[in-house]
Amino acid sequence: MTTVKLIAWTFATVISTTCVLSGSGQQASGDQTLATTGPALQERHPHYQLQRDDVVNLTFPLSPEMNQTVTIQPDGYINLVSVGSVYAKGLSAPDLASAVKKAYAGILHEPIINVDITDFQRPFFTVSGQVGKPGQYELRTDLTVAEALAVAGGMTMPTAKTQIFLFRRTPKDYYEVKKVNMQEILKGKHVDEDLVLQPGDMIYVPEKFIANFRKYVPYTFNTGLYLPAPTL
Repeated sequence: MTTVKLIAWTFATVISTTCVLSGSGQQASGDQTLATTGPALQERHPHYQLQRDDVVNLTFPLSPEMNQTVTIQPDGYINLVSVGSVYAKGLSAPDLASAVKKAYAGILHEPIINVDITDFQRPFFTVSGQVGKPGQYELRTDLTVAEALAVAGGMTMPTAKTQIFLFRRTPKDYYEVKKVNMQEILKGKHVDEDLVLQPGDMIYVPEKFIANFRKYVPYTFNTGLYLPAPTL
């Protein structure tokens, strides 16, 4: 329960400190750039990106003596037989195969390498704020924002229906913030705005209406908790 409260508090802080405009109309130059050229939402079905503690089985069909099972270390590296370390965190399986092939290029001629992720971080989404059961949930199938809210016990404040915030990471160390009008969606209007979740997405249901918000806010990440972004 302590973790849930902390997540809720940090989400509220992100909204209140970085999403509500000061009224002066001035923003940092970085925000201005993102406002015009900001990253779009990522593709719906991206390759899984390797995380620390993931276990990967590497097989060499032409050199079976090199077959090995490796675990991604806390620093993001894997230790390979005979060639040392390769950075693997954040890579997809095809990317890792290319990196391992390059690492072995000095001792194997055109090696064929198969990558099988045998243990990995389960995809998840987080729901915080005014919902019945805030917390983190496994993303086992395609879910929309409305369905995710139902999984989290539904909204506890009827007034919150008009304003739901979806936070989604971008490749440039920012969250893209999408505002969803759930009241309209539940009436059968603008149902295309009921977005399908991606792994790592966060849904925040604020207690009070927020008149203005920034489309992009920076994020920091530490020990599994999302920390307040700095005031801009």
